[in-house]
Amino acid sequence: MIDKINGLLGEVEHMNAANNEELEALRIKYLGKKGAINALMADFRNVPPENKKEIGVLLNQLKDKAQNRIKELKDALESHDDVAAGIDLTRTAYPVKLGTRHPLSIVRNEIIDIFGRMGFCVAEGPEVEDDWHVFGSMNFAEDHPARDMQDTFFIEAHPDIILRTHTSSVEARVMEHAQPPIRIVSPGRVYRNEAISYRAHCFFHQVEGLYVDRNVSFTDLKQLLLQFAKEMFGDGTKIRLRPSYFPFTEPSAEMDISCNICGGKGCPFCKGTGWVEILGCGMTDPNVLENCGIDSKEYTGYAFGMGVERIANLKYQVNDLRLFSENDVRFLKEFEAAN
Repeated sequence: MIDKINGLLGEVEHMNAANNEELEALRIKYLGKKGAINALMADFRNVPPENKKEIGVLLNQLKDKAQNRIKELKDALESHDDVAAGIDLTRTAYPVKLGTRHPLSIVRNEIIDIFGRMGFCVAEGPEVEDDWHVFGSMNFAEDHPARDMQDTFFIEAHPDIILRTHTSSVEARVMEHAQPPIRIVSPGRVYRNEAISYRAHCFFHQVEGLYVDRNVSFTDLKQLLLQFAKEMFGDGTKIRLRPSYFPFTEPSAEMDISCNICGGKGCPFCKGTGWVEILGCGMTDPNVLENCGIDSKEYTGYAFGMGVERIANLKYQVNDLRLFSENDVRFLKEFEAAN
């Protein structure tokens, strides 16, 4: 038996395999249940007692060498596969650069977070909408200019289906299926048929807010927006409300903040006025409440809406709106610290 063991040791030391199939065949030949080494183990019971210790040691050495040789061949084949696949295992480790959030996502999330701390929850809706939810429910007259093709993208095959021009349609859908108190913000992308320039685009992003309950007043709205402005632009920020008109609010106002660049002293950015417009707001028109199934004699509400790009412009002093949608990596890298 010693001669058989020595013969197998020589074979094991010179084992070689060009691929995984050959390696598996060698493993079965020597280490399989019916392999040569197991056959010797089975024959070990016939060895005289005085020789069992010596032969037992040799058998164990043979098995260990066979297992180690099989492992060496397997590692060599796997390493060869990695090199063939273009993986250089000798190359030093290097840090993987992390991406950054888009500036509009940063600003949108900050707006949502501020209003979230004041009790507003997020509501979302479809970007492809029907005329009723975008215009009809919001008290737009049939001949309102916003319905003109110059402002709205219509789906050609369905004249009543449009790309929403504001996220007020989300507010209409919420009011249709919920009763007050309602306190929501509706962020999302909107579309308007406008010429693309440094100050306008055919799509942009809005965050609109709605609060409907008993005894809601304009004072509540003003205090809410003052708190928002201070959290977004700093404690020293002041606001002013100017009378305006929107079909869905009455009374309506546009809100300015003290210029965060010059501190309200006057500069080219604020055109020397010391004020910069950031949003529109007002008390929800009773017709809107009634259109959506809410009793306007029992409930009142306020609404506001702002462009995310506008807030991002003020916060980061970006002069060209087109930069937000061109995905220039050089521009986006500037916001790594803002994540």
